[in-house]
Amino acid sequence: MAKKSIWLLLVLLTLLVLFFLLLTTNKKVPEIAVTSITGEAIKLYQVKNNFTIINFWATDCPGCIKEMPGLVATYNQFKGQGLEIIAISMSYDPPNQVLNFTQKNKIPFPVVLDVNGQIARSFENIRLTPTSILIDKNGKIIDKVIGELDFNKLNALLKKHLNS
Repeated sequence: MAKKSIWLLLVLLTLLVLFFLLLTTNKKVPEIAVTSITGEAIKLYQVKNNFTIINFWATDCPGCIKEMPGLVATYNQFKGQGLEIIAISMSYDPPNQVLNFTQKNKIPFPVVLDVNGQIARSFENIRLTPTSILIDKNGKIIDKVIGELDFNKLNALLKKHLNS
């Protein structure tokens, strides 16, 4: 009887893990057109054979502030190989603070104000920052990272995807 219960529990756990993986991987990016703080029209995923990171952040988020230099360095290292980064500031972030931060820190990639929260809602209602959405060259979401990125892992992933 105990063996059947353990077996049933293992089968249920396996099904639950598979269901979760189906929900969180290989989703297509929402087709949303946005405008950066510099006036550049952007589709969140343009079919240009690029690997894209969409980073949700805020100027009052310590983890976001700490992570931003790593994003800038990663962008500068891989932009010539097909990496795109789009930073989406959260709806509660005052636009003047976002503008000041991006100018002061010389952010080289597009920054978008999510003034009404539509973009965050389109990505399963993102509320925690930083959150990064990793999108492969085919437009599939391959990972959603809540919290600061591990740049060693990210760099290894980028080398694999950008050289394939």
